[in-house]
Amino acid sequence: MKLNYYPETDSLYIDLSSKLSSYTEEVSEGIHIDYDDENNIVGIDIDNASKKLDMNEISVSKLPNLERAK
Repeated sequence: MKLNYYPETDSLYIDLSSKLSSYTEEVSEGIHIDYDDENNIVGIDIDNASKKLDMNEISVSKLPNLERAK
């Protein structure tokens, strides 16, 4: 997962997959969900992000152990 903030448009894109988007659906004003060919969510685009989110605080907690066996 990647978070990409674009200050020139004040948008935040949350990239959930490396798959390409096939279509987009606006689920709320300025909130767009991108889907792949199999209807899986691949990304979330948030317009006017600084007005909708606290951009000064990002926290991550309780992630699964991502260490892979060799």
